[in-house]
Amino acid sequence: MNHLPEPVRVVQLPDGTYTYADHLPTPIQPAPAPQVVHQHIHQAPPDRTVQRIALGSGIGAGTVAAGVYFGPLLVGALTAIAANLALLAFLAAVLSWGVVTVVKSIGGPDGKAAAKTLAKTRRTRKGK
Repeated sequence: MNHLPEPVRVVQLPDGTYTYADHLPTPIQPAPAPQVVHQHIHQAPPDRTVQRIALGSGIGAGTVAAGVYFGPLLVGALTAIAANLALLAFLAAVLSWGVVTVVKSIGGPDGKAAAKTLAKTRRTRKGK
């Protein structure tokens, strides 16, 4: 058994120069037909319309990046403000209901008369 590499063949090219056989250029083969790729898209890409419009109108990428970064922060801040206002409105309604209830129960005849007058006022305003 011989473990030596195969001897390299030297060939003479048509122009008269010699070269190794393993350095010859490979013959040109016809290109294979292009493969048809069937791509199934199951989800739309994220909408970047605002960024495209902004970049097209000449403002810089930094402004677009700031909008992308601070936009969700602004939405979060506005949501927090709205939640706080809703909580305050709920507390105001509960406290005013409590005050009216206490005035009715403790106020005696004057409190009941005041509650009755308020009820009449509300009814007449709704009818108008």
